[in-house]
Amino acid sequence: MSMSGANYRLVIGNKNTSSWSLRPWLLMKRLAIPFDEVNINLRDADRADQIKAHSPAGKVPVLWAGDLMVWDSLAILEYLADKHPDLGIWPSDLAARAIARSVSAEMHSGFQALREACPMSILSTSRHQDAFPEPVEDNIRRVISLWIETRNRFGKSGRFLFAKFSAADAMYAPVASRLKTYVPDLTRYGDDGTAKAYIDTVFGMPEMAAWANGAQAEMA
Repeated sequence: MSMSGANYRLVIGNKNTSSWSLRPWLLMKRLAIPFDEVNINLRDADRADQIKAHSPAGKVPVLWAGDLMVWDSLAILEYLADKHPDLGIWPSDLAARAIARSVSAEMHSGFQALREACPMSILSTSRHQDAFPEPVEDNIRRVISLWIETRNRFGKSGRFLFAKFSAADAMYAPVASRLKTYVPDLTRYGDDGTAKAYIDTVFGMPEMAAWANGAQAEMA
């Protein structure tokens, strides 16, 4: 646990595999929102008791803002957007903001087949597969089409989905990791180079490198 004296305390799981934990952690690091970090080893036999010491919901991540507990990744991002309106957590343009929230909600509630078949493993480099069950293939095609659409419509002035880094990028960072780990040829799913470039952008962030370094340290 870091001791920054921050007003926020973020409880997360293992950095190699906890995709939901990555989302608020990445956003807070990228936007320089200070927080104290509490790490739960999800491989521990008593992990459920450890988590419940921080949240009765029994899942990570959890954000504590003083005595206020906010759980669920998307709820945390929304709370931070309300708390820090000057940071541009959502795009300022009304249409872009609506689409950013839509694609983030779709990520939050969908893509179950992809999540089950391709669990996040930030440190893995040798799990490439040439084919997946059709529901997974459908999920991959949908992700790539979303990235192409948002980049073409809203992102041309920058490198992220909506030009500047936003909550939508935090929501899709674990998906970028999954595709990097498991899908060697994105063109099979309709990528025109946009998805590959976006994955490179996500992994080019120093905050993603810091997360991966933390995952490596946890595995040592």
